[in-house]
Amino acid sequence: MSRFENKVAIVTGAGGGIGQVYAEALAREGAAVVIADINVEGAEKVAAGIKAEGGKALAVRVDVSDIDSANDMAAQAVAEFGGIDYLVNNAAIFGGMKLDGLLTVDWDYYRKFMSVNLDGALVCTRAVFAHMEKRGGGSIVNQSSTAAWVYANFYGLAKVGINGLTQQLSRELGWRNIRINAIAPGPIDTEANRSTTPQAIVKQIVQTLPLARMGTPEDLAGMCLFLLSDEASWITGQIFNVDGGQIIRS
Repeated sequence: MSRFENKVAIVTGAGGGIGQVYAEALAREGAAVVIADINVEGAEKVAAGIKAEGGKALAVRVDVSDIDSANDMAAQAVAEFGGIDYLVNNAAIFGGMKLDGLLTVDWDYYRKFMSVNLDGALVCTRAVFAHMEKRGGGSIVNQSSTAAWVYANFYGLAKVGINGLTQQLSRELGWRNIRINAIAPGPIDTEANRSTTPQAIVKQIVQTLPLARMGTPEDLAGMCLFLLSDEASWITGQIFNVDGGQIIRS
């Protein structure tokens, strides 16, 4: 398949985990992919792997909470590949995050956390939308979570914000022919999850799922590619659960 031939995609937080799987899936279907991550070593390793398989990739260091850094990311994508068609806002503080409550978390940590996990999606969207518009339009996928519908302290609050941001931006981007949607994963088997979330809690959640197993990053990739592709050309402002049936919304 080559749904993304001659297209350019930026995937933030693609130096490992779910972002890496998104980037590799896009590259396999023909896209030139910018592997954007604050961990430049990880980004370079992923980019090298894609190029070894015959794909096109560029590793770029980005701090998604920093406007200048995000603008530089976009500029490098345009300079290397000629434009930007797609953005996946996947970068987040998760692996190793502090586990604390909204009433007690250190305020400086909270503000840094939200600057990445919520504001980062807006910062990166602002950095790329004009470049997408020049190409005739594009598509954006934000990474939400089922944490938006359960208690999950400031992590859950950030994902509530991502859902709202997705809906609000659909109104500002739609007339520019840019679509924006979000994926809300359930429990996904990643190193970040294993090292951060108490595994007793994860096990309890998985046991209650209709599809009673941990999800994998590959379970999410199909939805991401669908939402970016022309197959979803009349879909915008929506949040799609990929969660083994964890959340039921009527």
